[in-house]
Amino acid sequence: MNKPPIWFTAVATAALLWNLAGLFAVLAELQLSTAEIAAIPQQQQALYAARPVWLIVASVVAVAGGTLGCVGLLIRKQWALWAMYASLIGIVIQDIGILVIASAASEQSVVPVILQSLVFVIAVALVALGRRAVTRAWLT
Repeated sequence: MNKPPIWFTAVATAALLWNLAGLFAVLAELQLSTAEIAAIPQQQQALYAARPVWLIVASVVAVAGGTLGCVGLLIRKQWALWAMYASLIGIVIQDIGILVIASAASEQSVVPVILQSLVFVIAVALVALGRRAVTRAWLT
């Protein structure tokens, strides 16, 4: 096993923080009370209510996979790459669901699309980082 460069640890740490933020956001969303849901705008309430279970599961897989994958990178384990793949698959499924629900709700805002595109790009970059780490024998 080769020692990874310092930038690898810095990137993996930043990615872990990114994924932890996503994990906490998903967990917070899952714990919203009826009163909290009633306080958000009507259109967002409709989107929240329209989410199928598979979309919620995809979101959890995306953030949990990304978080575990980043932990795996930091402790230099090859299974980190598989966790990153699981995260990417969750994101793709999540993206499909978000686009379908947003289209059905005729949402005019491009902000969710831009944010979700950023999430996708970061996930692809993390898969590439994991593949590079495996190729360079930085992981065992």
